[in-house]
Amino acid sequence: MKKIAMFVAAAAIAASANAQRTVVTASKASDNIYVGVNAGVAAPTTHHSVFGNLSPELGVRIGKNFTTVFGVAVDATMHFSSMPSEFNTKTWVDNTNISLLGTANLSNLFAGYKGEPRTFEVIALGGFGWGHQFKGYYGKSNALTSKVALDFALNLGKDKAWQVYLEPAITYGLQGYAEGEPADNNFKYDINRSGVSLKLGVNYKFGNSNGTHNFAVEQVRDQAEIDALNAQINAARAEADAAKSAASRKDAEIARLKKALSDCENKPAPVVETKAANLQPSVVFAQGKSVVERSQMSNVEMIAKYMKNNPNAKIKISGYASPEGSKEFNQKLSEKRAAAVKDVLVKKYKIAADRIATEGLGATDKLFDEVEFNRVALFNDTTK
Repeated sequence: MKKIAMFVAAAAIAASANAQRTVVTASKASDNIYVGVNAGVAAPTTHHSVFGNLSPELGVRIGKNFTTVFGVAVDATMHFSSMPSEFNTKTWVDNTNISLLGTANLSNLFAGYKGEPRTFEVIALGGFGWGHQFKGYYGKSNALTSKVALDFALNLGKDKAWQVYLEPAITYGLQGYAEGEPADNNFKYDINRSGVSLKLGVNYKFGNSNGTHNFAVEQVRDQAEIDALNAQINAARAEADAAKSAASRKDAEIARLKKALSDCENKPAPVVETKAANLQPSVVFAQGKSVVERSQMSNVEMIAKYMKNNPNAKIKISGYASPEGSKEFNQKLSEKRAAAVKDVLVKKYKIAADRIATEGLGATDKLFDEVEFNRVALFNDTTK
């Protein structure tokens, strides 16, 4: 017998360890609480005529599951004297029993928990309580009791919040006394001081903080999956760092180009000796433009002074363009540049228009080594 008990204990421990591989989400103290009612019949185990000594019973139950396997319940039961019994009480309620029971879900213990209760489960209950016999043939009596039961339960509903169960049970009177009799202090499980019952019950499981009425399974990831996710995170970080570095390089290039543009705009107009004119000043234009910029007005003013100091001199203004663009465009642009310089001399400096001739010579890259300097208007004294 001892070997059998040890074998059963070892099997239960192994099954429990296997069941606990399923990790459930953390729950609050107010989670996994249920309440229910039950009704059935009971009979003393000492009578041969069981059906002749049946008495109806009605009970309530409040419980809490601490894990998917283990829990606790308070069970309160009333037996009624609607049929003759050996107690022959004179009250409507024959006796009451209140028990504190430990519960063990055998289905989850041996087969594990898969994320929600099974439709059918087997639950073992056992514990101790206190029984009270009302005034009867033997007078009032009280007794320490012990109850063992087995629930064959069905979990119903979309969320499996309802549980209907059929429960066979046996309840022992362990120690007790009757009114006017000495107390019986012998603590023992005696079949002659027990009763069996069969009842049908229904429990309602309240909603939990996890959004369900039962335990929820934690999504546990293995190390390989964690490593893969970490690798993805590191790759994303590297990609973000590369993008940030590229953006920094682009910002630096933009800053460099802005500085070069600013330096170019602030550069004084070059005074060069050209092959096409015998007057030194020249007017440089922006790419694609024919407007005389303010920075070039000093060179135009020098030509104006020259013509005022030499009233018989006549000049020719030759306009040029750099090689960018089409031939037709550059020809028209060179003509517009020469005409723009003449317009300034006539209108601003009051030089007679008949003393100034203009020509557009199109695109060239031969005047200066710097391409932008070829966007120019040059002056030639035609009277010499």
